Amino acid sequence: MKKIIIIASIIISIIVLSVVGYGFYLYKTVKDTASEMHEPIEREKTRLVDFHQREPLSFLITGVDSSGEEIKGRSDTIIVMTVNPNEKSVKMLSIPRDTRTLIVGRGNEDKINHAYAFGGVGMTMDTVEHMLDIPIDHYISVNMDGFQDIVDAVGGVTVDNSFAFNQSGFTFPEGEITLNGEEALSFVRMRKQDPRGDFGRNDRQRQVINGVIQEGAQISSITRLDDMLKAIGNNVKTDLDFDAINKIQSNYRDARHSVDELQISGSGQTINGIYYYIVPNEEITRVSNELKKHLELQ
Repeated sequence: MKKIIIIASIIISIIVLSVVGYGFYLYKTVKDTASEMHEPIEREKTRLVDFHQREPLSFLITGVDSSGEEIKGRSDTIIVMTVNPNEKSVKMLSIPRDTRTLIVGRGNEDKINHAYAFGGVGMTMDTVEHMLDIPIDHYISVNMDGFQDIVDAVGGVTVDNSFAFNQSGFTFPEGEITLNGEEALSFVRMRKQDPRGDFGRNDRQRQVINGVIQEGAQISSITRLDDMLKAIGNNVKTDLDFDAINKIQSNYRDARHSVDELQISGSGQTINGIYYYIVPNEEITRVSNELKKHLELQ
C-alpha cells in the first residue's frame, strides 16, 4: 500500500552496504548490520547465480505491515527487481496488491498480497515466480514502520511530482521536490486524489525507492552511513549474508545508474463480492519476456 519505499533501503544496502574502507569500526558495523538483516528461508531455488561471473539476478522486494521487530502481515508493496551488470541497468516492476493469481502452496487463486500472510516471503517468492515465469533469486522485506528512518538516514530524497496535492497535512507542489522521511511516507501513501489510482501511487513509490538508492550510494560521511546502517538493520530482512552483499556491491553496483520502471496493465473486476485486479495472460507474457531478456534467459 503506502508502504513501498523503504524497500529501496535494502537495495541501498545491497549497493552501498559493503563500503568497508572506513576502518575496522565501520567494517564491523556493516558486518553486524548484515548479520542482523540476514534471515535465510527454506525454499527450493530454481537456479544459483554466480556473482563472480556477473550473471544477471532478480530480487523480490516487499513492503510489509509490521509488529515490533517482526516483519509480518500482508505485503501491500510487491516489486520485482532485475539487475543486469553487463548492461549496467535495473528494471523494476510493481505488481498491484489486488492482482488475482494462483497462490503457490495454497492451490487457489487469490489476491497476490495474501501470499505473504499465508506463507511469508517464501510463498510470495514462489507465487511471483509462477506468475511471471522467471526465477526469483533473493528477497528483501522491509518493515514499513521504519520507512521514515531510512529516508532520513540518507538525507532525504528528491522526486519529480506530476501534479500538486495535499496529504496528511503536507503540501506537495508540482515539479521537483525534496522530501524528508515523514514527507516521503505521506507522498507515497496518497492514492484517492490520483486519477491513476494504484498506478500513480506505484510511480511515486518507485521514485522514492530510486531516490534512496541514488542518495545512499553517495553517502561518504561516516556518521550518516552509520545512521543508515542502523536504520536498515532495524527494518530490513534478506536472505543475503555479508559475503553475498559484498560480492553484489563489488560486481553489480554500476547497474544503479540506469533504472527502468515497468508497468503491468489489467482491469478491476468483482468476483463473489471481492475486488480483484485481473491481468490478461498476454500482458503477463509481455512483461515476463521483457524480464527474461533482461535476465539473459532468452
